[in-house]
Amino acid sequence: MGLNVGVGVMASGYYQDQMTMGGAAFGGEVSQGVGVGLWNYQVLGTDRFYFSIAGMEGYYPDQRAYATPKDEFNLPPLAGSNESSPEDYIQADGLSNWWEMKLELSLPFGATENKGMIKYETQNGLLVSGASGGEEWNPLTSGASVLVLRQFNRYQSFEEQGRFLDGAVHAIEFGLLYDNTDFPVNPSKGSKQYISISHNAEWLESEHEWTFVEFDASKYYSLGESDNAHQRVIALNFWTGYSPSWDVEYNDQGQQRIVNAPAYNEGSTLGGFYKMRGYAQNRFHDKASIYMTAEYRYTLKYNPVAGVRWLRFLKLDWFQLVGFVEAGRVAPEYTANALLSDLKYDAGVSLRTMVAGLVVRADVAGSDEGGSLWFMVDHPF
Repeated sequence: MGLNVGVGVMASGYYQDQMTMGGAAFGGEVSQGVGVGLWNYQVLGTDRFYFSIAGMEGYYPDQRAYATPKDEFNLPPLAGSNESSPEDYIQADGLSNWWEMKLELSLPFGATENKGMIKYETQNGLLVSGASGGEEWNPLTSGASVLVLRQFNRYQSFEEQGRFLDGAVHAIEFGLLYDNTDFPVNPSKGSKQYISISHNAEWLESEHEWTFVEFDASKYYSLGESDNAHQRVIALNFWTGYSPSWDVEYNDQGQQRIVNAPAYNEGSTLGGFYKMRGYAQNRFHDKASIYMTAEYRYTLKYNPVAGVRWLRFLKLDWFQLVGFVEAGRVAPEYTANALLSDLKYDAGVSLRTMVAGLVVRADVAGSDEGGSLWFMVDHPF
């Protein structure tokens, strides 16, 4: 993107204790963007409905898509498949816009039996009371269960010399989350599971209809405190997805094209700052996917900025050192033989910190296709 200058602001706890608002804008010689969001607004007159809305519009140089235009036939391996070349991509300047709305319903059992919101007491960014789960797996008595309804929209364009490519997504997701961790912001024990189905209808600018089903599960094991660490946690994650609508068409020359499939950056996609961090963003994409990772999270007692007065406004509570390994694969069919052979692997380290109640991370990972550095908000799982 070259040199860019930007400004951002975030406010949490105003109007409603759990609500957060934020916005940012940036610009450079070619790139520019603006984004705003509101998260966890408790719908007035209710105790269990929470609403979030966020979006961003931007123009970026050298956007990259490991995909081919939907109307083109090509010989396999297709761009983005497990066997594809890392040099097989589209790259051009263009727009990348998105916005989404989410409505969450906190169900009346478990930790949210009497009230739709859980309050946690922390000290220096660490939970001291109010754990919502982690001791037993039973949605009726422990943890929080949440129904999720999300409507999400994407638009991206590629202004190549001699042609213009673009595509849009206008999809709806319905899911069920069971979060049985002690402290969802920074779990030290317990587990969580999420299952959902997404559907994109062929309407507005969206020219392709598709369906996607996914399942995500995480588990956290606390190894307790040590001389130099407040917490030592082993965190495990498993994710899998499948698009039942995905189909392949052939022409007389044996070439293929994909129809009724999610966009290259939706559905069964691996690579980037959440899954397979040693690979480029959205590097792999196919009908089915599997992903596994393990992290060792070591929360330091030592805080080098604790005594720096002019940095107190950051409310920086702790630093965390993390080591991780990942394995994953995309495949044209959902079978054990397809998904468990020729897996991709990477490994890396991460530095994370709790800033004003928010986890911020810098991940460095390496793979057989090079390395990546990612800056992102929240744990990857």
